[in-house]
Amino acid sequence: MTINRYLSGSFAPVTEEVTALDLPFTGRIPAHLNGRYLRIGPNPLGIEDPAAHIWTLGSGMVHGVRIRDGRAEWYRNRWVRSGSVADRLGEPRRGIPFDERLDMAPNVQVAGLAGRTFALIEGGIRPYELTYDLDTVGPCDLGVTPEGYSANAHSIFDPHTRELHSLAFLYGSEHVQHIVMDETGTVVRTTLIHAPGNPYMHDFALTEHHVILFDAPVLFSAAHLPTGVPFVWDDSHQARVGVMPRTGGEVRWFEVAPSLVGHTLNAYEDGTDIVVDIVRHPEGFNIRDFGNSRPTLDRWRIDLAAGKVREDRLDDRTQEFPRVNSHCVARPYRYGYSAAVELYAPPTGPTDPRPGPGFSNALLKHDVVRGTTEAHEFGRFGAVGEGVFVPAESPAAEDDGYVMAYVHDPERGAADLVILSAQDFTGEPVARIHLPVRVPLGLHGNWVPGDPWGSRP
Repeated sequence: MTINRYLSGSFAPVTEEVTALDLPFTGRIPAHLNGRYLRIGPNPLGIEDPAAHIWTLGSGMVHGVRIRDGRAEWYRNRWVRSGSVADRLGEPRRGIPFDERLDMAPNVQVAGLAGRTFALIEGGIRPYELTYDLDTVGPCDLGVTPEGYSANAHSIFDPHTRELHSLAFLYGSEHVQHIVMDETGTVVRTTLIHAPGNPYMHDFALTEHHVILFDAPVLFSAAHLPTGVPFVWDDSHQARVGVMPRTGGEVRWFEVAPSLVGHTLNAYEDGTDIVVDIVRHPEGFNIRDFGNSRPTLDRWRIDLAAGKVREDRLDDRTQEFPRVNSHCVARPYRYGYSAAVELYAPPTGPTDPRPGPGFSNALLKHDVVRGTTEAHEFGRFGAVGEGVFVPAESPAAEDDGYVMAYVHDPERGAADLVILSAQDFTGEPVARIHLPVRVPLGLHGNWVPGDPWGSRP
């Protein structure tokens, strides 16, 4: 029997929604933390053909822990109720999708903005609004423009200007749209950008004065629409990085080596240069089997005066999900965080302890000024997801704070929310909050504090 490795091990979906109160924990939860740690990921509900299932198409499920006054008040996990998910659960639909063909529960990002909570995806699928307790309100208009674009999963909130920037694409359209919203989520300006071939622009970067676009040889393919993931590698398409003023205008394009930018760590301006630090997937990247890729942390230095790009390797360890202190977004910075990736043989079944493809058992802290990296390892099968930086109450330095992530505890067969000291990164966790259930490996999330602002919408 063929085992789909994205339905096994640490990727195996959970089958129930759970509410647990007053969670036990070890260590000390910092008393000033007041908010929710949220993370989303694919969690398929009803799989017709497991062998053919593609992980990124699973319906989104949000996992959240509410922290206040040194306690973990609750854990909740909830499917995002798209129309099809509500139908499968035998529930009334919550809101009307603007296009039934794009009826999908967002599964890439969950974030807070202006006191509201949103689940986001890409490709023109509308964001969904959630309640504080993670129940679904319905599809919403965050970043929606007359051309049919909407806020993308990797929208970037600039804390210096209080703007939310998004770079959105549509399946089958040779244009992307740069969307700028104010701090309430209201669209204030847009720029339509020609992108020949309809490349897969999953992420982008922001500096003080520029928007950075990544044009990769992963292009839309109508022939692959029936698979649900209509993008394929095309050797004939030149990889490029583009630079556009944040206020809109012409894009300057620079050729780079064939690759796909998975995610951006950060970007900033250095005189006439633009520095962009990225996790880059190598030539031939297969979006349907991302777990076999070997992405690395790289730096592009774009020399605007000379019209050249210098490409350097910051860290050659396989890694993904880079994050930065949100107060350093679009500005010079020193520290970044990511998840190390180990490529294990696929599990042979649901009970096989091997965690599956693209499994991460360590978080990394990068000092991009000194060029050093520290690793906090969680044991052979301690699967860990994206780490999110949360500042201390009165931070005295850029790394004065905590890194939070869900980590699988193989002894309990369930997850912990682990809180690390960013300044004592390899030391014992400050706290481990013990969840009653397993949290499958997923995608992105945020710390959403008690005030309306999340760390990176």
